[in-house]
Amino acid sequence: MAEGTQTNQLRPNTLGAAAITFLVVSAAAPLTAVAGGVPLAMLLGNGVGVAGGFAVVSVMLLLFAVGYVAMSRHVRNAGAFYAFAAQGLGGHFGGAAALVAILSYNCMQIGILGLLGAASSATFAPLGLDLPWWVWSYIAIAATAVLGYRQVDLSARILVVLVALEYLIVLIIDGAILFSGGDSGLSMAPFEPSQVFSGVPSIGILFCFAAFIGFEATTIYSEEARDPQRSIPKATYGSVLLIGVFYMITAWLMANGAGVDKLLPTLQGLSDPTTFLFDLAARYVGGPVPTIMGFLFISSLFAAVLAFHNGVARYKYVAGREGLLPDRVGRTHADFQSPHVGSVIQTLIAILVIGLFAAKGMDPVLQLFTWLTQLGTLGILGLMGVVSFAVIGFFARKGAQGESVMATKVLPLISGLAMLLLFGVIFVQFGALTGAEGWLGVALPSLVPLAGLIGLALAWNLKTRDSIRFGKLGQHR
Repeated sequence: MAEGTQTNQLRPNTLGAAAITFLVVSAAAPLTAVAGGVPLAMLLGNGVGVAGGFAVVSVMLLLFAVGYVAMSRHVRNAGAFYAFAAQGLGGHFGGAAALVAILSYNCMQIGILGLLGAASSATFAPLGLDLPWWVWSYIAIAATAVLGYRQVDLSARILVVLVALEYLIVLIIDGAILFSGGDSGLSMAPFEPSQVFSGVPSIGILFCFAAFIGFEATTIYSEEARDPQRSIPKATYGSVLLIGVFYMITAWLMANGAGVDKLLPTLQGLSDPTTFLFDLAARYVGGPVPTIMGFLFISSLFAAVLAFHNGVARYKYVAGREGLLPDRVGRTHADFQSPHVGSVIQTLIAILVIGLFAAKGMDPVLQLFTWLTQLGTLGILGLMGVVSFAVIGFFARKGAQGESVMATKVLPLISGLAMLLLFGVIFVQFGALTGAEGWLGVALPSLVPLAGLIGLALAWNLKTRDSIRFGKLGQHR
């Protein structure tokens, strides 16, 4: 038994703080966010105030991270949100959190596959390789399946290169706008409260928040981290700061590149707002940069797909290892020590969902990408709210254990209330935000509480058949 236990584990001492940071930053897909999300946030939300919106969201996530990091020092488990909920609020909440997390990361990954397919089709068609979007999505699934099945450090090395190139190309554009002075001088108006809360600020803030999704996955890799007591906090804070500062400065320069007063008319005049950053690249840099951006946009999407695949495979592995899902799911590969069963299941789900949308002739961007990624964002927001209260519950039961009152009570309470408020806003406005009309506007967000109820039932079933195993849900490893 001891030998089997040793074999059935994720590969320890594999990832340092930098590797974990790149794994989670890649899930946030920096180039995808600034090329796709920021223009839409400006057009539909609060215009030039998006840069200030990123500052607001960065502060909110830093507040959340304080309690999250404090608990990560005492609960080391690849189940992350699930483990924290189980240890802070009890096994039933843990079961609910596990299924919501699996649903959310599934939706994020498969939704991004839709955008990746559409972007690849549009990029390669002029080069003579005219294939349907779903063929490109399946190619990405195949590549992800191979990398997800193998060691996580192989995925990390590939993501380091892809994410570094993403940042480099955007920083070149940022630098060109900065040193040219923009359209009519550099204005700080995007950070003024009157701009941040102009237009429809709720939509702008929600787009900003969605751009960070993935940063919270640092604790998923805690069992594979080198010196997790140091690397997980560094990776968590580093991810929020790196992503937040990058988005904030880039959104500020994009607004100034068009001109603060000309931004909205410029966006309204575009047939596709997601070409805005490409237009700025052509105007301020020129040469091959816009073309290179097209290929890096695809690689950015692939990096996000791979990162979310890694995350959801680990959630499934932990849920199987601890008895919520069948034990077979909770096995690691004998050679790679990867969660290969969870990875294979994830691959099969992606194949089926992409096939369904393709067979129905549905739009890969406006429907597959928009519906599923917003559904994933909704679920993760809810989980972050629950985890904030789990932090309070954990330290109330276990004692402060050297952590401050701010980290164990005050900041988790503030962030928990804020996250659940945002969850409620997205849930109620889901149809309007995503374009899901009629019954779909209610049915899609309802999948989140439905997943929670299924997880609750699985936890109840585990308690009935094995109360000892139930009592160990989310245990520190």
